[in-house]
Amino acid sequence: MNITKAIIPVAGWGTRRLPITKAIEKCMLPIGNIPVIDFVVQDLLKAGVTDIYFVVSGDAKQLRDYYSRNTELEAYLERNGKTEMLPTVMPPENTNFHYIVQDTTNTQYGTTVPVWLCREFIEKDEQVLVIMGDQFFYRRDNGSNAADLIQLVADRGLRTGLLGVPVPESEVSKYGIIEKDTHDNYVRIVEKPRPEDAPSNLNNASFYLFDSVVFEYLERDMQAPHAGEYMIIDPINEYVNDGNQVVVGEAKGEYLDAGSVPGWLHANQVVAGS
Repeated sequence: MNITKAIIPVAGWGTRRLPITKAIEKCMLPIGNIPVIDFVVQDLLKAGVTDIYFVVSGDAKQLRDYYSRNTELEAYLERNGKTEMLPTVMPPENTNFHYIVQDTTNTQYGTTVPVWLCREFIEKDEQVLVIMGDQFFYRRDNGSNAADLIQLVADRGLRTGLLGVPVPESEVSKYGIIEKDTHDNYVRIVEKPRPEDAPSNLNNASFYLFDSVVFEYLERDMQAPHAGEYMIIDPINEYVNDGNQVVVGEAKGEYLDAGSVPGWLHANQVVAGS
């Protein structure tokens, strides 16, 4: 399976992290010396992805700058004998970064919207990875969850899959828990079940591999009236209800979320302490 494209939604004001996100784009909040988004990008690069579609709000100048050359800085480092730092400021080679602007004033909002906005860039019969941009899995084995998911889907002879993240049984009532069948195929999400009623201990990690056919279901969902958010799990449910299979895997590494202050502090402690 030659998967070369990925979509990373990073639009929004980052209201959970105000006031700092008034000046710093939420995906650029630092984990050590690295912005949180780069942990997601590096995972994708290890899986062979060459085209990354960021769905952004506004000009996303900090994100664009981070993944662009800064020849003035490079010249400064060379002049001052700091050439060992050059690799740390160079954008990844053989990688194309695309920026799709999401109108945050639009009444349509939710996780379906940014992925749907990328529909014209996904060819028929292509597959694409979709990963949210303010969370990541910290792996000490230098592995890639994107690569693992691609391999899992290929091994099953399928086109679509998703990852879940294990949570303690005592905490399943806080999450949307994945129900899967005996063959590890996705059945549904059970929202905030009691521990005794939970179908598994896997919280949806918002880490997907989509067949291009899924975009037909995204389009259908976007055309339907909604009272609230357009949630991407709804078109996935329709895709499965029509007889398509979605394999469920388990993400490896420690799940870290920079979207809240406690989560961001914890992520920094984990990365700094490893």
